[in-house]
Amino acid sequence: MPLPQLTVYRRDRRKRALITLAGEIDFESAPLVRASLEQCLRDGIRAIDVDLTPVSFCDCSGLNAFLHAARQTTVAGGTLRLHHPPPMLVLVVGLTGCGFLLLGPPYDLPPPSRDARAVPAPALPHGSVPPAPVLPGDVR
Repeated sequence: MPLPQLTVYRRDRRKRALITLAGEIDFESAPLVRASLEQCLRDGIRAIDVDLTPVSFCDCSGLNAFLHAARQTTVAGGTLRLHHPPPMLVLVVGLTGCGFLLLGPPYDLPPPSRDARAVPAPALPHGSVPPAPVLPGDVR
């Protein structure tokens, strides 16, 4: 089995730790992330900042490890925040509505309420093609 392509750096200052992850976070390396964050709690750290600047990839296994660590940290009376997440992780976090748990401002919007009802788009005449969405940077 190949070794995980992830390096973990840790720097402590009293009850706070900065964890810098470098490489790819996936099914193979997520257990290393989980173990590193759990070790912080065992060492008495209650504020964990995770720098993801050097992370080139993070899939749902990584997101699951971060959510698990955030829950454990909260139970222990602490906080866990991700900093400089890669764009794909920001997208996944946004789609799942868990940014308020991991990212803080400006991603700390609460998840959509369960009572929110989707408003259907108006029906188009048969055979019509809906207009293309306007994306940021589009010039029309």
